[in-house]
Amino acid sequence: MPSRTTSEFTLDPPEAERLANLSGPFDGHLRMIELRLGVEIGNRGNAFRVVGPPPAVNKTERLLRDLWKDAAQETLSEPAIHLRLAELGADEFVNADIEPQEVAIRVKRGTIRGRGANQAKYLHAIATHDVNFGIGPAGTGKTFLAVASAVEALNEERVQRLVLVRPAVEAGEKLGFLPGDLAQKVDPYLRPLYDALYEMLGVEKVVKLLEKNVIEIAPLAYMRGRTLNDAYVILDEAQNTSIEQMKMFLTRIGYGSTAVVTGDLTQIDLPKHQKSGLRDALDVLHEVSGISFTFFEARDVVRHPLVARIVMAYDARDANDTATGPA
Repeated sequence: MPSRTTSEFTLDPPEAERLANLSGPFDGHLRMIELRLGVEIGNRGNAFRVVGPPPAVNKTERLLRDLWKDAAQETLSEPAIHLRLAELGADEFVNADIEPQEVAIRVKRGTIRGRGANQAKYLHAIATHDVNFGIGPAGTGKTFLAVASAVEALNEERVQRLVLVRPAVEAGEKLGFLPGDLAQKVDPYLRPLYDALYEMLGVEKVVKLLEKNVIEIAPLAYMRGRTLNDAYVILDEAQNTSIEQMKMFLTRIGYGSTAVVTGDLTQIDLPKHQKSGLRDALDVLHEVSGISFTFFEARDVVRHPLVARIVMAYDARDANDTATGPA
């Protein structure tokens, strides 16, 4: 268990408007700092108390004092707080030695928490990183939790819109010949994302937000040339992206945005000679600071118990085939 320390200090002079600017809407700025630095921040007015690992506590106090000075002269925003955390080297403190704080997501259906260690780690990673990968078998909650996090961010006005992306691999070049508008063409491929949205927001609200373009759906190919600021972007079924598509998607991310990439490397539908963009991203980005990777296993499946046993049976077969080689 890592050592913990407490720092108590007062930010002067006491000004209510300045304190609200520092804390952010619903204390959102303080929550971001807590999650990124692995500390707990409490305050009564301008009297603050920070608890956590000593290096993180020291940096948190220094950051809050600097932000207090800035709050007197400018309106603080989430992108500004994010940049200050990046300058501070916040990602150094998010490692295996720090116990992930529980992240509770509040949506229409109630409060959602991670089931098991990997889901808890996944939610904490999404809250503390701008780019996140969730990789593992079907039924482990990768997409559901990503959509829940996105809905909460939209409800709390931390982002301006949701962008849901999925590669339409099966249709290939035939996509343009399907009847209907863009949404209708890609609808079959985005159905799991719709289902999660309906459960979080209700059908009527989802329809209204789609009409207002607050929620946008798009096949991956249509993302080229865009930059997404203040958006929550989810790329689902990422195992079916090409290397070029994955690079293109990851470079669309702008300020104030969060990206979550989900996929299952055991269900790649690409031609056998083509390397998955998701697999390539794991090789290329595994040491890049600021990107999180959460790997789910069969034991994390939260669907019918039989699903977990099915996944484990296929995993055992594949492991045996790898060990014995082709027949």
